[in-house]
Amino acid sequence: MTMTMEMHAASQAVDRSARANALTLWLIGLLAVACITSLAVGASGASLWNALWESLQGNTLSVRDRVVLWDIRLPRTIMAALVGAALAFSGAAMQGLFRNPLADPGLIGVSAGAGFGAIAAIVLGGFLPASLAALVGPHLVPFAAFAGSWISTIILYRVSTRKGRTSIATMLLAGIALGALTGAVSGLLVYIADDAQLRSLTFWGMGSVAGATWSKLSVAGPLIVLSFCAMPLIAKGLNGLALGEAAASHMGVDVQRVKNTAILAVALAVGAAVAVSGGIGFVGIVVPHLLRLAVGPDHRYLLRNSALLGASLLIFADVISRIVIAPAELPIGIITAVIGGPFFLWILLRQRGLLDL
Repeated sequence: MTMTMEMHAASQAVDRSARANALTLWLIGLLAVACITSLAVGASGASLWNALWESLQGNTLSVRDRVVLWDIRLPRTIMAALVGAALAFSGAAMQGLFRNPLADPGLIGVSAGAGFGAIAAIVLGGFLPASLAALVGPHLVPFAAFAGSWISTIILYRVSTRKGRTSIATMLLAGIALGALTGAVSGLLVYIADDAQLRSLTFWGMGSVAGATWSKLSVAGPLIVLSFCAMPLIAKGLNGLALGEAAASHMGVDVQRVKNTAILAVALAVGAAVAVSGGIGFVGIVVPHLLRLAVGPDHRYLLRNSALLGASLLIFADVISRIVIAPAELPIGIITAVIGGPFFLWILLRQRGLLDL
């Protein structure tokens, strides 16, 4: 009887693994379609297909087509993919760390710290010395947002860690407190901002990848990719934490190492993503939860599939933001909120239904 149960469990594990791997291949294909769509669609008349045909014929592209495709659409597509992957991967990691499917990267205060840094840069950037302002240039807001996220992470880690052990509950409470504090100071800065600064703050808060450039990619891209390297280091540990810290320790999981790696990876990914794209919500909740329903909670597959689906989702959202009111553009955060808001409400109603049972 015991052997039969073990064989049945092994068979189910193989089925889940095969299903998750098949989904990974499907998501890779979806990401390829999303990238091609993003490169082919836009307010300008530049055509990806004409450009490819001209290249095959050995003809030189026009200056306009080359600028639109190479300097505008391509970095924008890559930026959307990286930001979407970073937010979705971070959401999956945080949900595993907190053992709560409604957890979000914003819980630990990284997003709030990045937002405060960006607001401070927009409102107070004019007070910088001319030499420093010329040196930083257009990278002031991303740099300030990234610095804010890392300062927040350091504060939270120091508050929640005692005798070498990090308390997730303390980190959650400290993140809420830090978010309230940075929100209050950010509100004060918004209050003293002029009309031009308020407009910049509004658009930054809604999120966009319209300002993507190769120089921004060269800074944010390696940081986000580096955070993805943590996937194989934390996947099995997060699976163990699903049973509780004590059970995970008995299973041989180095719980503190998993916590440290997950927190630093999330801070790195979210800090870099928010710094270059602004506030984009719901990706970190919707994508991991949807995939958890599809292939289960195994983080060996959940983390990588979340990154792939998050990248595709944000690319498609960016395409919609470009064409829905062309030639103007909607902030991408509006698109993700329209998609994620109803889905999040459905999650809450589903959770309540399960509790009522």
